[in-house]
Amino acid sequence: MIAESFQPLVVGLILIALFAAFVREWFKPDVAVMLAVAALLVLGLLDSSQVLSVFSNSAPVTIACLFVISAALEKTGCVDRLGDWIGQASGGRERRLLVGLLLAGLLVSPFINNTPVVMVLMPAVISMAARYRIAPSRLLIPLSYATILGGIITMVGTSTNILVDGVARDMGLAPFSMFEISAPAMLIALVGCVFMYFAAPRFLPIRETLTQQFTGSGDRTFMTELFVPQGSRLAGRTLHEARLTNGTVSVLKLFRNDEEFSAPKPGMRLEVGDKLVVHSRSSDMVDLRSTDLVGLQAARADDSQDLETLRRQDVVIVEAIVGSSSRYVQRPIRDLDLLARYGIHLVAVHRKDASIQDIVDDFQLQFGDVLLVEGTRSQIKRFCDNGDLFAITDGKAPTNRQHKAPIALATIAGVMLLAALNVMPIEGLAIIGAAVVVATGCVRPDETYKTIEWPIIILIFGMLAISIAMRESGLAAMLASALVTLGEGWSPWAMLALTILIVSIATELISNNAVAVLFTPIVIGVAQHLGVDPRPFVVGVMFAASASFATPIGYQTNTLVYSAGNYRFTDFARLGIPLNLIVWLSCVILIPLFWPLTPV
Repeated sequence: MIAESFQPLVVGLILIALFAAFVREWFKPDVAVMLAVAALLVLGLLDSSQVLSVFSNSAPVTIACLFVISAALEKTGCVDRLGDWIGQASGGRERRLLVGLLLAGLLVSPFINNTPVVMVLMPAVISMAARYRIAPSRLLIPLSYATILGGIITMVGTSTNILVDGVARDMGLAPFSMFEISAPAMLIALVGCVFMYFAAPRFLPIRETLTQQFTGSGDRTFMTELFVPQGSRLAGRTLHEARLTNGTVSVLKLFRNDEEFSAPKPGMRLEVGDKLVVHSRSSDMVDLRSTDLVGLQAARADDSQDLETLRRQDVVIVEAIVGSSSRYVQRPIRDLDLLARYGIHLVAVHRKDASIQDIVDDFQLQFGDVLLVEGTRSQIKRFCDNGDLFAITDGKAPTNRQHKAPIALATIAGVMLLAALNVMPIEGLAIIGAAVVVATGCVRPDETYKTIEWPIIILIFGMLAISIAMRESGLAAMLASALVTLGEGWSPWAMLALTILIVSIATELISNNAVAVLFTPIVIGVAQHLGVDPRPFVVGVMFAASASFATPIGYQTNTLVYSAGNYRFTDFARLGIPLNLIVWLSCVILIPLFWPLTPV
């Protein structure tokens, strides 16, 4: 048993290790949190009853049920229809399209989870951009940012708000009502969107998507794995004779039986069964596919026949992005087996800032990776239905449940209205709403579990347990006291500004949900030290923990558009840092107007 005086230090060290695991990506966030909880249990800083008590917190159950309700709006085509309306109203003009996307984010995200909103609207945006000759890179970051801003408007717009409310309730604060935060949040969101309207066209680049580059309109390089099948006319030829060493195409590795050859010489002869990791320009990639080399997914000789059948059909090339809850995350590419399962050929893989040498058959997929796949439209539709990967360009599967859209809309409207009237707590209404959309077929029973972002739910449960350890060990009180000491002599308004700034910076580095749970008890302690109402400080955490604009890793929607829009890391900072400062300043001005910093 650790001495009481050392407990805050030990909990603090575990938190530092957890932050390092988040930032360095040593483990998936949910796994890292579970390891931290296990360490707290082993060291006696948490007991089993305290860990089990987190399951009585209503926030994770509410969030899980809202995932299901959000999926109903997606599966019934409601969000798709919104994308169609935006395209028609824009008339092909970039500014109008930008306004439509900003409004869509503000109008939809307050009521459904913003990740599926971005996931569903991305293909529509990319398709419209291609139709009107607009670079998708001019639109996708604003879409992500608008959904983030829209999500803070209601208590159910983002899991962060629900989570902060749950932690605050556990610490004795009165629950927040459905629209209690809406007035200041709407003003903050509007200010942010006005800024984006003027700044996005100036700061965002014009870049092609992965598909555009692959089909020959760009010069960016890609990595793929090629296979020499039985009967190939290239067998027996040297790499030079096969035109695989011409300067724009290079073979990084060659695998033969159990041997691996790094950077093989141009004079090395190819043999049947050889696998090659190839690096080339997008325009050369098309030429490679027309040779007798079989592409990435075909790791066995008997796949080549299926591939030839596929190529004789009317096929399309489609980008597909790996979802956050995909079962393929942290698993190697070979586990997809798309050719055998769906009749689809995996052509190439793209990850922002990945090392070229990493792209091999054992390459482990991550959330946000983009796969370039080839198949017929019917095969692509079947491929999209599994929920692990999502087509973000041509080939998106049409919904066949549009007749159930009124049920989905009525359900979400009923949940919002009854929550606003305080007929029942939001957690009860969310459970009823989820049951309704499943019972009516808006979401099939077998889809229900796939719609829930289980890593987020596990992360939340784990962070709630860590929050208990922070409070019980005295670490939360010590950190609150340290903040007050840092701002000794400052007014409550200045301390509010400081805490919002710290939370905003932290959420750029680690999960927004983790930040929300960690900082809520700290800011409540700060308010108690100052002798003022903690409510404005709690609202500051809600807004700041969601305001992740400066990096592509702080918020899921940013990670989604990062690869899909072919952005660079600095593209987010260029537009996001000024937006972060604007949101911070807006919070500091508006929050005290709605929740005065009065002594209690």
